[in-house]
Amino acid sequence: MNLRNSLEMATATHTGMVRSHNEDSVNVETDIGLAVLADGMGGYNAGEVASGIATALIATETREALTRLSPHDVDQESGEMVAFGLLNDVVTKANESIYQSANSQPQYAGMGTTLVVGLFCDNKVTVAHIGDSRCYRLRDNRLEQITRDHSLLQEQIDSGLLTKEAARRSQNKNLVTRALGIEPSVIPEIHVHEAKPGDLYLMCSDGLNDMVDDEDIELTVSSLSSNLPLAATQLVQMANDAGGRDNISVVLVKIKRDFPAGNGWVSKVRSWFV
Repeated sequence: MNLRNSLEMATATHTGMVRSHNEDSVNVETDIGLAVLADGMGGYNAGEVASGIATALIATETREALTRLSPHDVDQESGEMVAFGLLNDVVTKANESIYQSANSQPQYAGMGTTLVVGLFCDNKVTVAHIGDSRCYRLRDNRLEQITRDHSLLQEQIDSGLLTKEAARRSQNKNLVTRALGIEPSVIPEIHVHEAKPGDLYLMCSDGLNDMVDDEDIELTVSSLSSNLPLAATQLVQMANDAGGRDNISVVLVKIKRDFPAGNGWVSKVRSWFV
């Protein structure tokens, strides 16, 4: 099922005002309902390599898997949507690829990346993430973070050692507790959310949310939701105006209409006319 009539996607990425090169990577495949964002880490260009491997491999493997699988079906063993297992599998493959490259090529030693990926199908979005790259949802002009950072700061907030306000002033923002490619295996956190027409999903690297308050992000995406490319560009500009201390990447996905799973020849015929 081609989702171009139901989804609109836009991306923006920038080196920022301090870094010498961009270690973030984004990839969107609107027709299959896939959005991927990764924020690489490592010396020289290693972070850029890790994030590039992640986004490219996940896009390729997901597209191939969707030729064999229906993501909206329910897996009989796990009871989860097939999309859940599909994302777990492709993230596992990306982790193995990055880990092997890091351990076979000295210049890539220690490289890794955070990750957030969304797969839209059957009026739902399955979101997998690792690290502190985030996914937000704007619904009825209210912005809500629907991922939870895998970071030292988040653990300190959860334990009551830090308030959210104090966390924003912390110098330990970049200490993630989970990353792709650092260990032989990693477990992504995966959740399925209902997606409604009018919803707007924002994926971003920490270069955005470390520099721009959620309230300002909310105001920007709410007021510019009719022009996604402009909204994405404006978010990056706001982060740079605030200092741009890191690479900045955003992916915006707007739900234009329902996208129920199609079954049988009736849905195929109907898709010719929409």
